[in-house]
Amino acid sequence: MYARNYAYFKALFMVSTPISTLKVAIFVVLAMALQRKPDVLINLLPLISENPKYQGQDKLPVTVWMIAQASQGDLVVGLYMWIRVLFPMLSGKSSNNPQSRDLILQLVERILSSPKARTILINGAVKKGERVVPASALELLMRVTFPVPSARVKATERFEAVYPTLKEIALAGSSGSKAMKQVTQQILNISVKATGEGNSELSREASEIFIWCLTKNPECYKQWDMFYLDNLEASVKVLRKLSDEWKDHSVKHSSLDLVRETLKSFRQKNEKALAKAGNAGDHASLKEADKHCKAILGQFSRGRGYVRSLFIVSAALAVGAVIVSQKEYWDSQKLSAMLNLPSL
Repeated sequence: MYARNYAYFKALFMVSTPISTLKVAIFVVLAMALQRKPDVLINLLPLISENPKYQGQDKLPVTVWMIAQASQGDLVVGLYMWIRVLFPMLSGKSSNNPQSRDLILQLVERILSSPKARTILINGAVKKGERVVPASALELLMRVTFPVPSARVKATERFEAVYPTLKEIALAGSSGSKAMKQVTQQILNISVKATGEGNSELSREASEIFIWCLTKNPECYKQWDMFYLDNLEASVKVLRKLSDEWKDHSVKHSSLDLVRETLKSFRQKNEKALAKAGNAGDHASLKEADKHCKAILGQFSRGRGYVRSLFIVSAALAVGAVIVSQKEYWDSQKLSAMLNLPSL
C-alpha cells in the first residue's frame, strides 16, 4: 500500500505530460486513496518534509490539496499534517507571500469548521504517540496570534479566530497522567520565554498558560524553582498574576504544599540575590518578586485562620444545639407532669 501510494504521490508532483486526462486520473486515484487511508500521508511525512523535490512555492497548492483530501477521511490526520508541513512555512519565506499564507489558513479554517471538529480533534489530540499540536507549534501559534502591534497583518485576525481551538487541542489530555506531566513541563519551558518578552499581549497569554501548567502538574513548581532567577522578569509577571488572582487560582491546585515550599524557596533566593544585585533593575525586580511571594504566603496564613475560626464556630454551634435540645427535653418532661400526661 505504501509503495503504491508513494508512486501516486510522486507522479502527482513530477508528471509533465500535456495530456490533461492523465493528470485528472492521477488526482482522482490519489484523492480516493487519501480519503480512504488518510494515515498514508503521515507515512509520507518524511518524504514531504525532507526531499527538496516536494517543496517550494510551486508545490504548495498540491500539498494543501493532498492534506485537504486526507482531512476528509480523518480530521486529526489533516491537522497533524497541517501543523507539521504547512504551519512552519508561516515563519519562513512563505510568511511574506499573502497568497501562500491565505492557502495555508484556508485549510486549517476548513478543518476546524467541519461538523464536530472541536470534539473530534480534542479527543484525538494524540496521534501515533505524538501530540497533534506539540509545544513547539503552540509557541509559534502564540507568536503569530499575538504579534507586536506594528507586526499585525490582515491574517492576524484569522489566527485569532482559530487560536482558541488549536490551543485547546495543544492542552488537551488526562490530568495526572505521565504523558500529560511531560506535556506540561514542555509547555512551561516555551511559555516562560514568551512571558518574559516585552510584547504585553503575548506575555499575558503566555503567563496564563504558564499558570495552567502549574495547576495541572504541581511538579512544574519544582521546574520553575530551577529556572526562577534565570527568568526573573517572567517570574515577576507570573507571581504578580498569581498574587492578584489568588482566590481564582488557589482552588485549581490539587495541593498547596508544594506551592508554599516553592514560594519560600523563592524568598530565600531573593534574599541572596539582593545581597549581590549589581544594578537597579535587578534590585527592583527582586524586590517586586519578593513582595508578591510574601503576599501569596500571607493568603495561606489567612486561609488557615479562616479554617480555624470556622472550626471554632462550628464546635460552638454543635455544643449549643446539644444544650438547647437537653433544655427542650427537660421542659417537655416538666410540662407533661403538670398536665398529667404520659412522659415522652
